Amino acid sequence: MQETNAIFSIIVLLMSVIIHEVAHGYTALAFGDPTAKIGGRLTLNPLKHLDPFGSVILPLLLFVSGSTFLIGWAKPVMINPYNFKKPRRDEALVALAGPVSNIILALFFGLLIRLGPTLSLPDSAMYILNMVVFINLILACFNLVPIPPLDGSKILFSLLPVRFDAVRAKIEKFGFVLVIFFVFFLWQYFAPIVFKVYSCVVGIIC
Repeated sequence: MQETNAIFSIIVLLMSVIIHEVAHGYTALAFGDPTAKIGGRLTLNPLKHLDPFGSVILPLLLFVSGSTFLIGWAKPVMINPYNFKKPRRDEALVALAGPVSNIILALFFGLLIRLGPTLSLPDSAMYILNMVVFINLILACFNLVPIPPLDGSKILFSLLPVRFDAVRAKIEKFGFVLVIFFVFFLWQYFAPIVFKVYSCVVGIIC
């Protein structure tokens, strides 16, 4: 049973991160940057998005280690901010599109959970819906953390004066290490926030 739950969790995680990246790509296209479209990334085909470490190895490591949550990522959608009319503003909005897509998914499936008794949904369906809500809230909160290369850092530095771009460039060199450190050592302090938001979305405390 535990293995089955893990498989479903990883499938939900993969589809959620793919939607997250596609949201980046379509938003960039709307602001005039066709890079993601040219690269064939405006598709839900998993083969176009999978990252060996972020999509497979890390989720499996977290599962094997007994972690209470799964996190991961797809290959980042490439954008070219020079194609934007207002590069700093548009880059921030493109970055925000990913977490927003996860929040929308969480709210939609959270509504289905609230309507579960009315719709006479079986327990198995309710379990999967809860999984979708929880994983998407994790992805949204995780990606809004202002650590390069997460979306939160792009949003943060777009709001700061241009002189901070040099600081951003230096931090981004260590981005991968910082993200792994955050996942294994700091996420536990953010997890209670996710649980509270999840409880509200599915109607436990709101």
